[in-house]
Amino acid sequence: MAEAQLTRIPASRVPITDAEDGTVTREWYRFLFNIFTITGGGVANSAASSSMGQDLAPAYMPQVEDNRYGAFYDTTTQNAGAINTAYPISFNSTSLSNGVYIGTSTSRAYVDRVGVYNFQFSARLLKTSAGAGDVYIWCRINGVDVLQSAAIVTLAGSSSAVVAAWNFVVDLNANDYFELIWSTNNTGCNIQSTAASAPVPAVPSVILTVTNNIK
Repeated sequence: MAEAQLTRIPASRVPITDAEDGTVTREWYRFLFNIFTITGGGVANSAASSSMGQDLAPAYMPQVEDNRYGAFYDTTTQNAGAINTAYPISFNSTSLSNGVYIGTSTSRAYVDRVGVYNFQFSARLLKTSAGAGDVYIWCRINGVDVLQSAAIVTLAGSSSAVVAAWNFVVDLNANDYFELIWSTNNTGCNIQSTAASAPVPAVPSVILTVTNNIK
């Protein structure tokens, strides 16, 4: 490998230390080790400086945990106060979290690292009044609607119900946040939770899972 490639400084978006355990990230470790090797491995004017650098190197390359994930849900019924109005879908509980977390505004799922993320959700939609009603669901990134991300679910008649479930794959930077948004043309439509009733556990109104393990 050419020396220019060995000493290429990692991109500015790459952190020097891992946010989880404080160790040096893999990209910066390689850069610093290559500089150490090229400059003689700490031994001045040595013909064997390159091999000295190898001798002083760790026996293995530390493996930095890159996977980011989260699993969240909400235990309340979410209602629309008015028709044709956008409402963020909120989450009040966390099952798992590593680098993905719910913010102070509980509709926002933040990520701590740049990457391509897969957001999957399921929402239990219920209509409590007669007639038909449409529910629209889409996503926002940092408060901005994602183009072509909306879908429509139609509920026909009182007590009609359906589980809306699909996913969004989005490219995010560190500290970006993702939101699910919903709207309806009939306030009889809601996102409903159901209490546990033996032998069935409780049914959250909405579940959101997030991963960045996209190859």
